[in-house]
Amino acid sequence: MAKIIAIANQKGGVGKTTTAINLAASLAVLEYKTLLVDADPQANSTTGNGFDLKNIQVSLYDCIVNEMPVSQAMLETETPNLYLLPSHLDLVGAEIELINHPNREHVMKLALEAEKKNFDFIIIDCSPSLGLITVNALTAADSVVIPVQCEYFALEGLGKLLNTIKIVQTRINTELQIEGILMTMYDGRLRLSNQVVEEIKNHFEDMVFNTIIHRNTRLGEAPSFGKPVLMYDTDSTGSVNYLNLAKEILQKNNLTKIKNEDKIFEPDEHGTSN
Repeated sequence: MAKIIAIANQKGGVGKTTTAINLAASLAVLEYKTLLVDADPQANSTTGNGFDLKNIQVSLYDCIVNEMPVSQAMLETETPNLYLLPSHLDLVGAEIELINHPNREHVMKLALEAEKKNFDFIIIDCSPSLGLITVNALTAADSVVIPVQCEYFALEGLGKLLNTIKIVQTRINTELQIEGILMTMYDGRLRLSNQVVEEIKNHFEDMVFNTIIHRNTRLGEAPSFGKPVLMYDTDSTGSVNYLNLAKEILQKNNLTKIKNEDKIFEPDEHGTSN
């Protein structure tokens, strides 16, 4: 049965979609069959895997509004073991169309239920909002990864999201766990980046992933080629970072045991190249 992980933060520009694409690809490369669900109307996870939106005939919208089986909308990506449930601009209207649905917070969970037995992981890329579609993703998920940019306003947005997660845990999905807080866009040369990392680690302790995602040129370039960074530049800092994140999540869930000598070590804290 698949573990469903939502990638969520209502604050934009924190590396949420980058994390969804590259975590899903890393798990797939590690031979875990993975489904990436693009639950953002901007559809960046769809285009970031090389699909032209003009060619998308059916999408997540059809699955949650028209009850189309996920298997009929799912696409196979160029990354082995990675599949995509694409998004479309139509998803913007889904919140309005579902407003009177008697089970409106659970439609995504019901849509994904049939596919859980076919995958090891289902990764949901949430939109940068706390609307009904994001609530659906948190209701469907077993856990949530929260990307947080290494900048001054990071804690402000984090507090609002944690409050929303607490409401979902209390009222809708009592099983929802926080998989971890992921520090992104880290630049070891900047005092601010180091201060934010230190402050969040001091405040949230074990909730923070050991893996930190560095600012990385290849990571920014990969989406324009329609590829996860692993398929664009395997040796880049971004590839190493996200492989380490995938391995950390696997270890956290007791799905694999990785010896220290087998771990892919990250560049030093000042590594921002490639």
